[in-house]
Amino acid sequence: MRVLVTGATGFVGHRLVPALLDAGHDVVAFVRDASRYTGPGAVEVVEGDLLDAATLAPAMEGVDAAYYLVHSMRSGGDFEERDRLAARNFVDAADAAGVGRVVYLGGLGEERDRLSPHLRSRREVEHLLSSGSFDLTTLRAAIIVGAGSASFDMVRQLAKRLPVMVTPQWVETKCQPIAIDDVVAYLVGVLDHPETAGETYEIGGPDVLTYRDMLQRVGTHLGQAPRIVPVPVLSPRLSSYWIGLVTDVDTGVARPLIEGLKNPVVVTDDRIRDIVSVDLTPFDVAVEQALHEEREEDPIHVEPATETP
Repeated sequence: MRVLVTGATGFVGHRLVPALLDAGHDVVAFVRDASRYTGPGAVEVVEGDLLDAATLAPAMEGVDAAYYLVHSMRSGGDFEERDRLAARNFVDAADAAGVGRVVYLGGLGEERDRLSPHLRSRREVEHLLSSGSFDLTTLRAAIIVGAGSASFDMVRQLAKRLPVMVTPQWVETKCQPIAIDDVVAYLVGVLDHPETAGETYEIGGPDVLTYRDMLQRVGTHLGQAPRIVPVPVLSPRLSSYWIGLVTDVDTGVARPLIEGLKNPVVVTDDRIRDIVSVDLTPFDVAVEQALHEEREEDPIHVEPATETP
């Protein structure tokens, strides 16, 4: 199968590309700057930008399936409009090229909740993609644990740098994190199962934790479990400034991530496990793997299209 990966240099995309090659697919990587692409040599690289509709046609030529793994959160306060335009351009190009399947990695969160702008934009992109004539498979995930994940990096830095942490009430929110290798396994696996076309699935790891649990367990792996004192007065804006002071996570990235922490993100429908077999990685094992990778090499710090919350 000829497969297009948008966001091929991002946190998820740069891991997905070699996995697709290993599965026997021909892969086209859609990137902004082809001269900086360092992926496998067997990949066909096409340069372009989803915000520039004219650059999409060459990437879509002859494609059977495409992965949508881009978003604009790092672009600032207008990320929702940029996400909207990118999704519309993608749908138009995929329909014109006759692409049969699209796979999108979105965010967990109940529609009835007051979703944060970050999660709301994820859901809007999902709705826009569903308007295409192709069959859309959506996988919804919470925090993805891996080296280069902005949300996991925020947790890691907080756990490492603050022995005592005064936090908002979101530390008690429940989350079902998932290891990056398991996410990639699901993304690759759905292509082998035609029955997943047109369906939406929730994916998560084997552990349901609060953010307090995650901070303390990551801290333990780093040699110091922080003492956490929740208070009711820190707004998302103040929390993002606080994170900006004690970590190197950009405030423009931290704020939309933090706004999403008020929403519980736990799998309520695990049908995917009966279709795609994945040996799920326990949270502590995923953390150790991520920390080991960070020690071994400089990870790609590019925000993925699908990282949540």
